[in-house]
Amino acid sequence: MASLAREALRRQQAFAAADEAALDGLIAVRPPAAEPRPEPVWDDARVLEHTDVGERYRRLLLSTGTIARTALAGQFLMITVPPSGGERILLPRPMAIHRRHPEAGTVEVIYGVSGRGTTALADVAVGAGLLVTGPLGRGFEFPEGARTALLIGRGVGVCAIMGSVEDAAARGIHATVVLSGRTLSDLIGVADCAELGAAVIPVTDDDGSSAIPALAARLWVEFRAAPPAVILVCGAGVLARLAAELGAEWGVPVQVSLEAHMACGLGYCHGCAAPVATDPETEGPLVCVDGPVFDAVLPAASR
Repeated sequence: MASLAREALRRQQAFAAADEAALDGLIAVRPPAAEPRPEPVWDDARVLEHTDVGERYRRLLLSTGTIARTALAGQFLMITVPPSGGERILLPRPMAIHRRHPEAGTVEVIYGVSGRGTTALADVAVGAGLLVTGPLGRGFEFPEGARTALLIGRGVGVCAIMGSVEDAAARGIHATVVLSGRTLSDLIGVADCAELGAAVIPVTDDDGSSAIPALAARLWVEFRAAPPAVILVCGAGVLARLAAELGAEWGVPVQVSLEAHMACGLGYCHGCAAPVATDPETEGPLVCVDGPVFDAVLPAASR
């Protein structure tokens, strides 16, 4: 058992290193947004549903009318986790808004149980209140006149792009969505995409279809006749690199949502620096306020 655990840890570390290297030189701050961001609120959101999603994730349905009505695609929440077993969870957890239901005044969040905070969050009962702050951050935007889009998400990274699938359905944009995960049962968003009329390309680790060469070949075939107008991606640095390579070949913009540990989500703590090269004398952009969505542009030397 110990050797299996060490091997799993080794794979995780190798994957994290590859993801970090894939983002090197790729990320750029986006031009000013076309529309102002909504003002964030602090809300005691009631938990209406708290259910399993597959074998690895949990889904929260939260009653928070202001956030449901104002949140833009790709924005996120900071969720304060209540004490569990006498232990206080000091820092809130950043989580992408998976779905927005403005008429019902609710939002959905999907998360993986992977650490102390999310383990405590998994114990929150239906009917309880959760302090949430949001909507936060710079989200995704479709270019003016876009009629098609390619969206790529892996694991809970799918949640960051699902708001854009909602927007595409509302605006008549044809969305093709790559859903990536370890197994078919792990895939997030299959039912959401069916509801929203988006085409789905499911890819998984267990059959090799999620491997970057295999996915790249599949997307080249899929968009051989006509490239999408924009590519939106979240969930892995290697996927962001692939998207940037495709974008460079097709001449289309690429936006990537970055994941980061955060203490506040509002830019006060300056703890979530984005991987953007800056002057050593100047503070660089922050994932929470300058992102989480950035442009992904392939470095000139890599083109």
